Amino acid sequence: MSNLSLPTFDDVTSASKRIAPYINPTPVLTSRYLNETLGANFFFKCENFQRTGAFKFRGAMNTLTQFSEEQKKAGVVAYSSGNHAQAIAFAAKILGIPATIIMPHDAPAAKVAATKGYGGKIVIYNRYTEDREQIGKEIAEKQGLTLIPPYNHPHVIAGQGTAAKELFEEKGPLDALFVPLGGGGLLSGSSLSAKALASNCKIYGVEPQAGNDGQQSFKSGKIVHIETPKTIADGAQTQHLGDLTFSLIQQNVDDILTATDEELVTAMGFFAERMKIIVEPTGCLGFAAARAMKEELKGKKVGVIVSGGNIDLKRYSQLLGS
Repeated sequence: MSNLSLPTFDDVTSASKRIAPYINPTPVLTSRYLNETLGANFFFKCENFQRTGAFKFRGAMNTLTQFSEEQKKAGVVAYSSGNHAQAIAFAAKILGIPATIIMPHDAPAAKVAATKGYGGKIVIYNRYTEDREQIGKEIAEKQGLTLIPPYNHPHVIAGQGTAAKELFEEKGPLDALFVPLGGGGLLSGSSLSAKALASNCKIYGVEPQAGNDGQQSFKSGKIVHIETPKTIADGAQTQHLGDLTFSLIQQNVDDILTATDEELVTAMGFFAERMKIIVEPTGCLGFAAARAMKEELKGKKVGVIVSGGNIDLKRYSQLLGS
């Protein structure tokens, strides 16, 4: 177990105030066509419009603004397939903190380029043969850096929970909330906001069908570790939940669902054609699952967290053309 304590909604509220000067209050979009087709009212919290293109900037900013002067001077190290990498690198740049980012060899080129552009020092590893967590610990110890994981940290979780907090404060209580699930930072943070602001709201985490470790963990009552899944949802290619995120998911979440890569491509196409926005495959997880549950959601107010929009345009066009 982690030595860190579980965050609460009070921590989300504090995070919201702390990061307010730095983040974009992202829009909540709707689609009349979708609402009429599915017979429900959908509200999309569009974190693809967040700085660095994803919700991760919230958790990164909340965490790095709480560094001591000594930590700021020494620097931060993080591991990520892309969105946490960019978020930490940019937050560090804003605050004048040196950043080292460990990224997989097959990370999307756009995410690697953006991370470098924000001033991050990149360390490449093979996600299928090497352990990024071990690499991160070794670099932190050797160089005296503070390691910030992508999801299993109370400040990260609290920061991610601010997106759902904004959604509930803008649209009022919802009947259901669908949240993409990788390591669980966004889902566990969102669950804190949902329980505090809409206690009757059903909370669903959604992960790739090829990497359903969260679903297995939820059903078995213990954290299940899997091999790195092969899916187009690169932001959710995690191997296991964190002890902090899993604990909050157990307490607050109603169910863990999955979506196939084909369903994600269909959702990407919908966002592009009907809502005129670019959403990366991982960002489509929540909507893909909600769309599949259409009969259960009729007449309901449904929230969907669109987690990000960072994808190479060439890859984007290939997926939509397939």
